[in-house]
Order: sequence, then structure tokens, then C-alpha cells
Amino acid sequence: MEKPTVIALVLGVLIVLSAVQAFQLNALQDKLEDEDLTVKSSGSSSSAASSGEKKAPSAVPASIKDLPTMVGGC
Repeated sequence: MEKPTVIALVLGVLIVLSAVQAFQLNALQDKLEDEDLTVKSSGSSSSAASSGEKKAPSAVPASIKDLPTMVGGC
């Protein structure tokens, strides 16, 4: 096969895969909306309860609280 033909085939496969994933993502978003679940995209903690009920936040371990002071491996 010629090089342009191979490149065109690979590009076509990538476009088809991205279209399939877009449809899957859309279906997942619709499913989440139907079940009244929310998805947060912020940098803070985000969770989606499977039953839709609100849960109290869990306690943060002491080792995670000290992370900003541990930068640099010291």
C-alpha cells in the first residue's frame, strides 16, 4: 500500500472511533440526567452517589493534610 492510503485509513479509523465515543458519552450523560445524578468537573472533590442520596464527607487522613508542606520530597 502507498503511504497516503495508509494515513487515510488510520485517520478514518480514528474519526470513526471518536464518533462512537461521542455517542457513548452522550448516552452516559442522558443516563445520569435520568437518574438525577450530577457530575462535577471542578478541581475539588467530586462524587456521584449511586443511589442519589447525599452522603456526609469522610474525614481526610492526616498524611493528606500535610501534602502542601511535603513538596520537594522533604
